[in-house]
Amino acid sequence: MKVLHLIDSGGLYGAENMLLALVREQVKQGLDPMILSAGDLEIDEKPIEAEAHRLRLPITPWRMKPGLNLREARKIQKWAREKGYQVLHSHGYKFNILMGLFPRTVRQLSLVSTLHGYVHAPRFSKMWLYELLDRIAIFNTQSVVLVGKAMRKELPAGIKKLSKLRVIPNGIDIEQLRVRTADSLCPAIEAFSRCHTPLLLGVGRLSPEKNFESLIEAFATFRRRGSEAGLIIVGEGRLRPNLEALVERHGLESAVLLPGYSSQVPALLARSDLLLMPSLTEGLPITLLEGMAVGVPVMVSEVGEMPGVLGLGQGGSILSDVTPDAIARELESFFSNVVPAQQVSWACQQIEQDYSAPAMAEKYRQLYSEFSILE
Repeated sequence: MKVLHLIDSGGLYGAENMLLALVREQVKQGLDPMILSAGDLEIDEKPIEAEAHRLRLPITPWRMKPGLNLREARKIQKWAREKGYQVLHSHGYKFNILMGLFPRTVRQLSLVSTLHGYVHAPRFSKMWLYELLDRIAIFNTQSVVLVGKAMRKELPAGIKKLSKLRVIPNGIDIEQLRVRTADSLCPAIEAFSRCHTPLLLGVGRLSPEKNFESLIEAFATFRRRGSEAGLIIVGEGRLRPNLEALVERHGLESAVLLPGYSSQVPALLARSDLLLMPSLTEGLPITLLEGMAVGVPVMVSEVGEMPGVLGLGQGGSILSDVTPDAIARELESFFSNVVPAQQVSWACQQIEQDYSAPAMAEKYRQLYSEFSILE
């Protein structure tokens, strides 16, 4: 079966790493997958494209004008049919809309959408408009995949009742991940990590739902109580100026590093003392699975699938309150005690048993096969 994965990626974060792991396993299964990586006309090579080339995975860069480019969507559909693809698999709202606004009779291709997370945009904003279009487009998909059961609570009422909803947890390539923990860090990150103990890590887009502003505020309080800790937040996004201003306001320029996007997250996880994810909304973050797999203690908010993955606390710390003061208290408590070895061990075993890339790929293969039977 030929499957065309569609993504417009802004970096190399959870959805991108999940997709790369899925395609790698699909090649092993004997499927014929391809990643179509969309981007603006002026973009040269995206991080996901560079990583796919490094891993020798099939990928086609596709440059197009941004926005509601339905003409280009029709070109992609025509190209996919000519190449013999049977399933379009969307990873993100952009291709949900560009493909889902056309009914299957027009596309002549089955459409699967994986929802890696669901963000409720401010009313009447540009993203709110896209959210409305996404809701409409989802009705023209053949299947909608959630990365965790808890995501149902985040969905609009009309979508959460759809019979075509499936749950397929994200999976990671554990062997490849552990090999990459030995990678060298870039000089700036290496120097910073050597100067600070303990080393705290946040990973994700610099966007409101990641709640990094509260994390920096909490870290400032934690440092004032005598800690020599360092905080690295890996990622890029529109909140960078706000976060940099916050760091400067608290005088934390030497204690907080915002290195932007980095492909060295596995190696950085292995050198960190705590992975922090105080998000306001999440699905099933790949970074959390990676942290658990390499044995770094984790502290997450009580949203999405994260509490369930951690066994409601058996495999890590869960924040019921993600305000700055509450996070600061949890940090002080965490580093005042010895991290239970059984907690880290439980987390590693959980990943190996339930969140491997082969298990994820097999569930998607079964889903695709339903379409071939129907056709």
